[in-house]
Amino acid sequence: MTARSALGTARPGSPDLLRSVFRRHAAGVAVVTARGGAGPVGFTATSLTSVSAEPPLVSFGISTGSSSWPTVAEAGHVGVHILGEHQRELAGTFARSGADRFGAPTGWHEGPEGVPVLDGVLAWLVCRVVTLIPAGDHRIVVAEAAVGDSSVEGLPLVHHQGRFTGLRD
Repeated sequence: MTARSALGTARPGSPDLLRSVFRRHAAGVAVVTARGGAGPVGFTATSLTSVSAEPPLVSFGISTGSSSWPTVAEAGHVGVHILGEHQRELAGTFARSGADRFGAPTGWHEGPEGVPVLDGVLAWLVCRVVTLIPAGDHRIVVAEAAVGDSSVEGLPLVHHQGRFTGLRD
C-alpha cells in the first residue's frame, strides 16, 4: 500500500475541509450563557475545553458573527452548562438562529453573578472571563471557574455527523 492510497484523496485546507473533518469528531455539547442589558443570551458550543486545573480554566470558541458575541465580549462572567442526552431539543434551541432561547420550555434561573443558569443540566459552572483571544472569525474565551455543580447523574449529549446524539456501547 502506498502512502497516497493510505491517506485517501488529499484536499487543500479550506472551510469545507475543516467542516468535513470535524463532522467525524464526536464532541460533548455545552451551552454557554451570559447576562446582557437586553436580557440573557446563550449558544450551543461543542468547542468547550478544560485548559488548566490550577487555576481551574476552561475555553470555548464563539463566532464574532454570533448574536451572542456582543454580550459575551462585554461579560465579566459566563455560564457553562454540560447537557445530558435527554436535552437534544435544548441543544437545538440554543444552536438555532433567531430562536427564543430563554422562553418556554427552557427552564432557567438567575445564578451567581447574575448569570443565567439552565435547569436540569448534568453540570454547570459560572466562570469569570479571563481573556478573549482572536482566532480567525472567532474568539477563544478563556474563563476561570468560580462556582458550579456536578451532582446530576446521567449520560452526556454528544455532537457527531451534524446531529445531537447519545453515547453508545
